[in-house]
Formats: sequence, C-alpha cells, structure tokens
Amino acid sequence: MNPHFTYFVILIASLAGPLCLSFDKKVAFYKNWKYLFPAMLFPAIFYIVWDFYFTDKGVWSFNDNYVSGLNIYNLPVEEVLFFFVIPYCCMFIYECIAAYFPSVKTKKNADIVLKSLGVILFVAGIVFYDHWYTSWTFILTSIFIAFIYLAKTYFKTFSASLFLISFLVMLIPFLIVNGFLTSIPVIEYNNAENLGIRISTIPVEDIFYGMLLILMNVVLYEKLKSKIV
Repeated sequence: MNPHFTYFVILIASLAGPLCLSFDKKVAFYKNWKYLFPAMLFPAIFYIVWDFYFTDKGVWSFNDNYVSGLNIYNLPVEEVLFFFVIPYCCMFIYECIAAYFPSVKTKKNADIVLKSLGVILFVAGIVFYDHWYTSWTFILTSIFIAFIYLAKTYFKTFSASLFLISFLVMLIPFLIVNGFLTSIPVIEYNNAENLGIRISTIPVEDIFYGMLLILMNVVLYEKLKSKIV
C-alpha cells in the first residue's frame, strides 16, 4: 500500500463498521441522519479553524509521508474529514447505548461529575496557560460545559449520564485510532505545548480534545431531535 494513503485508510477502517451497522433494526441510526449531519457542521467548522491556527503556530504538524498531499489551507484533506468521520462513529456508539441501555439517562450525580470536571479543567487550563494545547483544550471544554448548564432550559434533552457513559465506551476505539495516528506517526506534537503526559503515544490532552468535539455534537444533535420530533 502507498504510505501516503495511511491516514485515509485509518479513517475508512474507522467508519466501515459504524456505517454498516447504522441499518441495525433496533438502533436504526440511518433514520437520525437528518439530525446528525446538520449537528456535525458547527463543531467541524470550529475544529477545522482551531486546527488551522494550531498547525500554523506549530502546536502540531502532519507527517508528509503518511498523508495524500491534498491540502485545504495548511491541513491535509484527511484531517478535515476526521472531524466528520470520528463524530459519526462516536454518535453511532452514543445511539447504541441509548437504544440498548435506556436507563442510563436517569443515572443520578452525572451532572455533578460533569460540572466538577468542568471546574477542574478550567483551573488546570489557567495553571498551564503557557502550554497552548493544554490550556486551550481544557478551558474551551470547561466553557462549553458551563454553557450547557447556563442554558439548561434550552438543552433540556441533554443527559449528562448518557453522554459520560457513552464517552467512556467511545474512548476504546478513540484511543485505538489515535494510537495509530500518533505512533506511526501521522500527527506529530510540539511537546513544549502540552504536558508531556501520554497514554502510550497519545497526549492526555487528546482525550479532552475529543470530549469537547463529541460533547458539541451530542448537544446539537439532541437539540435538533427535540425541535423536529
């Protein structure tokens, strides 16, 4: 295989299972595409702009040996697709948890856990202000969590327990995919801009970078469902 297709192959392999299983009778995820695809747009645009900026500033970079060479500004086209493919896969997992374990929506104390996480991330983001990846990721995640609760009447259908349990499940494939991207490596990090704490080859910041991406998708997806249903 041509190594320049490495990132494409990782994305296709990630998408294949969730896309095929989207037609499972119990989950019937394809029926929710009309909510999902619009919900994916804002988070994708937000992350692409963020990625443009951090790539420009040298917070991370892409290994030319493992990308196609097709770029949108300073990003490989595969990186742009990442912000649609990975949310699709994660939202499929989210719907599977909701369909097969409906009781998780009513778990108590999940709001306390999510709010507490937001506070911890905000404080850590301030403390490590001189590490761009750390501070931006932690503070933006905490701000979005605060936004959800400040506008709780607008986001009534958001379930913190469903999100947190789903995200714990999502972490398994998320870390596998990120493991490939960071170990090959397709993506290379400037360690001066992160804490240097890694799960194998994955910066710990990636967990919260991914959490914010999926949290934004979940909140907008649930809002669109509640408006249209």
